[in-house]
Amino acid sequence: MTKDTALEADLLGKRYGGRARGWALRECDFALPAGRICALVGPNGAGKSTLLALAAGLLRPTEGTIKAPAREDVAYVAQDKPLHPRLTVADTLRMGRELNPGRWDEAAAGRVIAGELDPHAPVRDLSGGQRTRVALALALGKRAELLLLDEPMADLDPLARHQLMGLLMADAAEHGTTVVMSSHILTELEGSCDHLILLHGGKVRLEGAVDDLLAAHTLLTGPVADLAPHTVVESRTTGRQLTALIRRQGPVEGPWDTSEPSLEDLLLAHLRAPEGASA
Repeated sequence: MTKDTALEADLLGKRYGGRARGWALRECDFALPAGRICALVGPNGAGKSTLLALAAGLLRPTEGTIKAPAREDVAYVAQDKPLHPRLTVADTLRMGRELNPGRWDEAAAGRVIAGELDPHAPVRDLSGGQRTRVALALALGKRAELLLLDEPMADLDPLARHQLMGLLMADAAEHGTTVVMSSHILTELEGSCDHLILLHGGKVRLEGAVDDLLAAHTLLTGPVADLAPHTVVESRTTGRQLTALIRRQGPVEGPWDTSEPSLEDLLLAHLRAPEGASA
């Protein structure tokens, strides 16, 4: 892994419980450039949480390798936000400061909870959204090079989600932090992420810079016709009208109306037709 790469997988695979349960991940290859905000997308069971846990060093690969910064340079927020229930909010942040001497960013952690949480409240009495704030405060306070977030905003109301996403993006931009964030809320990713990893069936089906992926695809509407030599990701026919998302293989010629897809268009099409994503 070079200094310009924040996270790299080479034929990465993880299997749970022997052959009976099968593979959670298999033959995953990607190289995430440093400083990117990466959306990790896929249906339930695609392997997103497994990939993040492997990147965090909490799991060992069954096969292949994954390369990430040293553990002290990685911050990980798991889906269930595991925090010590008997500690107060203030005690939890003090623990974060003492476990990360010389690098703890008190201001960054404070911005996440400022005016929203009672510092003396025990973690066990917090709501799911409040626990999310504490977990994100610990992650940002650590001032890590790589931030791994597993469905970080799922417990938050829309207003809090918007606020914390803005805070997270501003902090990452200021410090050049690489962020990998899984989410099922596709609109949350649009405008925030500049890199994409799409998992389906435990494999990487689509990966790259968002702008490059969007530019490589085209939405077509028009009469039913042969779309060769282009790769058809998804198509629908209504009467004599064809609507399709294609991955271009050269200029698009034919009697079609064309447009560039949105990120949501791209993701939904590849999720509905995963084999098209791997072409």
